[in-house]
Amino acid sequence: MKPIIDFGLVILIWLVQLIIYPSFQYIDKSQISEWHSKYTMLITIVVMPLMFGQVAFHGISLLKKVELLSAVQAVLIAVIWILTFLKAVPLHNQIQAGLNLDQNITSLIQWNWPRTVLWSVVFLISFWQYRIEHT
Repeated sequence: MKPIIDFGLVILIWLVQLIIYPSFQYIDKSQISEWHSKYTMLITIVVMPLMFGQVAFHGISLLKKVELLSAVQAVLIAVIWILTFLKAVPLHNQIQAGLNLDQNITSLIQWNWPRTVLWSVVFLISFWQYRIEHT
């Protein structure tokens, strides 16, 4: 199940990084608050179950058998959560409030790159572990 959840998150984060966040730059500034409010509510319905599922499955896996790669994944997931709640969420709040839109959208895109890379690494490790276990 871990590789499936990790795959879902890696696809989602790449869509967000390459399409969704950059599209914020093209939304009329007078309408971005309304759009952003709808976007954050709807994306949360998709993202939060995946993020909680990822924590649960990786945590259970790590408790069952402590392995170096599983520990690395746990650390990477913790960093993703820290970046999400200390960087991405405040930037979303600033965008929602209509403050410094150009700067905050640019910062959101830039700060999302580390999350994109980290989620990609988590998925690649899961995929590699799955291949090892099933060959």
